Amino acid sequence: MNKIKTYFNWSTGKDSALALHHLLQNSNYTVDELVTTVNSHYNRVSMHGLRKELLIAQTQAIGISSTLIELPEMPSMAIYEEKMLEKVSRLKNNGFTHTAFGDIFLEDLRTYREKQLGRLGLKAIFPIWKHNTKDLLNEFLDLGFKTIIVCANSKYFTKDFVGTIIDKNFIDNLPEGVDPCGENGEFHTFCFDGPIFKKPISFSIGEKVYREYSNPKTDNDSVCKSDKYGIWYCDLIP
Repeated sequence: MNKIKTYFNWSTGKDSALALHHLLQNSNYTVDELVTTVNSHYNRVSMHGLRKELLIAQTQAIGISSTLIELPEMPSMAIYEEKMLEKVSRLKNNGFTHTAFGDIFLEDLRTYREKQLGRLGLKAIFPIWKHNTKDLLNEFLDLGFKTIIVCANSKYFTKDFVGTIIDKNFIDNLPEGVDPCGENGEFHTFCFDGPIFKKPISFSIGEKVYREYSNPKTDNDSVCKSDKYGIWYCDLIP
């Protein structure tokens, strides 16, 4: 039986790592490429703030070919979709029929992904969709994965939170309302060891910095909505 040729949307974090692990265990699929969006202004992984050098070291340790989608800082939706269309069209022309994501329960995001990919005749798959996030995190740790927090929303966390390695005590110490996997964007991680890697990725902890960003506006936003949100970042040095 021919396996389904699939590329994986790789974020560098724990949810991606666990979802990729699940997919690699499925004999129906072959994962032949990892695709990651990168902020071309800073040469860092989008959202996570991770240096591109560590992303490359990570994908080399996994042993799957990687592709970068370079985006400008704070791209418009039109620019984002244009860049994605360009890359996805190339992948389709190379025989890919499916693509996988580490999303867990964000319905709107899944619908958007399926709609955009469906226009090109590609099917999206979600290996850990609707799994309990507490169970997922425990499974992640039980499998021997290791991950460190690289950025976190200042609404929930202080500077001390970033740069810590997730362990079994992590869930019990989370603020009320924070998802154990950070699925609502509360925090992001860098996965540096585990069963999908041929070897651990080495790094040292660098500077911790705080940055503020403007909230995207829509016609339905109320005037009382905050204009800004803050993110703590922990720089990891290869």
